[in-house]
Amino acid sequence: MTESLPSWSIHAVNLAEHADNPVHTHAGGVAAGYPGAVVAGTTIYGYLTRPAVQAWGLDWIGGGSGEVRFRAPVVADELVEIGAAAHESGWEIEARTSSGRCATLVVGRGGELPSEAVGERLDPLVVELTDRWTGYATRSGEDLGLCTDLDIVHPVVWPALANRVFSTQLVDGPWVHTRSRIRHLGTATPGDTAVVEAWLVGRLDSRAGERAVVDVRISIDHRPVAAIEHEAIVRLAPRTAA
Repeated sequence: MTESLPSWSIHAVNLAEHADNPVHTHAGGVAAGYPGAVVAGTTIYGYLTRPAVQAWGLDWIGGGSGEVRFRAPVVADELVEIGAAAHESGWEIEARTSSGRCATLVVGRGGELPSEAVGERLDPLVVELTDRWTGYATRSGEDLGLCTDLDIVHPVVWPALANRVFSTQLVDGPWVHTRSRIRHLGTATPGDTAVVEAWLVGRLDSRAGERAVVDVRISIDHRPVAAIEHEAIVRLAPRTAA
């Protein structure tokens, strides 16, 4: 096990393609009670993966695991500092802004295919992994470049595809990604076609709004590459602006 993981910092980038979710625009973020445009959780996840990708490379990209939790919003252009500490399950990588901790990713080695999915089956998606997906990490500022050098898809793409399930089938207004448990089961190459299958596990109410949990399985040519337990607030509760 690596004795330490590298730290890193970046000013968070909000990608134009996320504007279909109003909270990722300045006006929509303010209307939802945030101080500005909220950066997509998948982008913050991409930042959090950098130390693991740098330390373990292909071993983690193709066979590792992680559970990310988003604890506070990050506004576009905020400085995000990434650091890591040993954890009982492996390593906990933390993202912080001037306001405090905003997200954590507990990473480990060894992803395994979960048991058979249960719940309401949603419509499967078929997605060609073009630059919209394979260039995600680079466009959001993740500058390590290892996945580009290896000609493989960056792990940020898997929760981004899970988000696509939510945006096309479960939401019709502003929503917020809150948590993902991700298992890497293989790698993909830019240009591959991904089949994204999903099952709605359940819905629950919370003070922040209505949450939905979805079991997502992603495969390439019938070969599993990722399994994700993906959670988001699909209907935001009214909140007071900061």
